[in-house]
Amino acid sequence: MTVLCLLCEMEQTTPGAVVFRDELWAAEVAPGYEVPGWFFLRVRRHAELLTGLDDAELSALGRRARDLVAAVTEATAAPATYLLHFGENYRHFHALVAARGADVPAGQRGGNILGLRPGHIDRAAAVALVPSVRAAYARTARDAPDRG
Repeated sequence: MTVLCLLCEMEQTTPGAVVFRDELWAAEVAPGYEVPGWFFLRVRRHAELLTGLDDAELSALGRRARDLVAAVTEATAAPATYLLHFGENYRHFHALVAARGADVPAGQRGGNILGLRPGHIDRAAAVALVPSVRAAYARTARDAPDRG
């Protein structure tokens, strides 16, 4: 029996939902999480949990996360952008990068932001934001000093 992995299936995501893909990492609008300003940063091979990342993936993770958070913040003008990782529902390593708007009440900030998902899914609006985030990501990744 083949077990389907949502994160592995994201390799087939339409190009319009992709912020970036390199040899190790990708960032996309994720199925079921199509909230404008929310993206999954995921390792491209099936690696489970943070402990499943190889040295190259682990080495690149911080840079990719920093650049994506900066790009999402720039493109959305969000007062806060979260990087969340749980690994319980989807073991394939990924993190949710979620822009938090100024209109989000204090009680729904931090980890509670996930409670906004059901009422805020809007695939068209989420995908419409991708070109701005993609451009900001390209600029951020290009302009960042190599801390290798």
